[in-house]
Amino acid sequence: MKGNVLIVSVVVSLLFVASFAVNAEEMVVLYSAHTQEIIDALAPRFEEATGIKAEVVKLGSSDVVARVKAEKEHPQCDVIWSIGGEQLEANSDLLENYTPKDWDTIADVFKVGTNWLPYTGIVMVFVANTDLLTEEQMPKKWIDLSNPDLREKISSARADKSGSSYMQLATVLNIYKEKGWDVYKDILANFVLSGSSSAVPRFVNDAEAAVGITLEDNAYRYVQGGGPVKIIYPEDGTTAAPDGLALVKGAPHAEAAKKFIDWALSKETQDFLVEHMGRRPVRTDGAVPPELPPLNEIKTVPYDFAWSAGHKKEFVAKWTELVQELGL
Repeated sequence: MKGNVLIVSVVVSLLFVASFAVNAEEMVVLYSAHTQEIIDALAPRFEEATGIKAEVVKLGSSDVVARVKAEKEHPQCDVIWSIGGEQLEANSDLLENYTPKDWDTIADVFKVGTNWLPYTGIVMVFVANTDLLTEEQMPKKWIDLSNPDLREKISSARADKSGSSYMQLATVLNIYKEKGWDVYKDILANFVLSGSSSAVPRFVNDAEAAVGITLEDNAYRYVQGGGPVKIIYPEDGTTAAPDGLALVKGAPHAEAAKKFIDWALSKETQDFLVEHMGRRPVRTDGAVPPELPPLNEIKTVPYDFAWSAGHKKEFVAKWTELVQELGL
């Protein structure tokens, strides 16, 4: 009798352990710099499509990387979801190479990462408040942002915190080459710095700033909402590049993580991002929001992620020095 009880006890224990293992695998932990709006829209769609629970930790881009780095010996995150490509490139040792099932449909121009994948196409733009500025007063080029009339009227996120803001800094340096830092310093002098990149177009929409430097999709949502805002594509060039997502090395729920990546790059999800979020797809069979110009009508400059990532520590240190010098 005792032997039977022992056997039953062991079987129940094994079933419990097996059940726990299955349940543990049916979740994925995502560290994301996405806006809360996009997280709230997409996470439930993923759960409904796959039956896998999505636990999302929303952080700034730099905080995502810092946290994954701090957890390197005991990873807690499965997927980094939507942060700047240069930050992923600079920390590719934290990431695990993975080829998604629809890789052949991803445009070659976006296949630029080491151990990370393109997620959506992003474009750096200006957004201007049409109630505060006339068409003639609106900046048309990066260098126009240094106009003294715009002093303390330009909203920008911090380049030491925001991946997109760092890319904007690198874009100016890339376009103006040896004059880059002089041009950027004059622009920086007009900034009101924000801790959040997603807040920049809101400040412009609410007339707390006349101009913002932001991502195209962030600005586009306020255009769709009927706000007094206009998107401006810099005439001297801008960056069009992918933000990224990546499988974390040693991910505790690796199989669920791969399913999330496959889902994020699926045509259905990419089309949803286009239709509802104003993002540009990285798939060759994806559509572009009808209100936005085709990419070939925007003056873009090549953006070298390896160069940007390799100089990030140096560039951020210089940026911090200028912020202190200008008293921002």
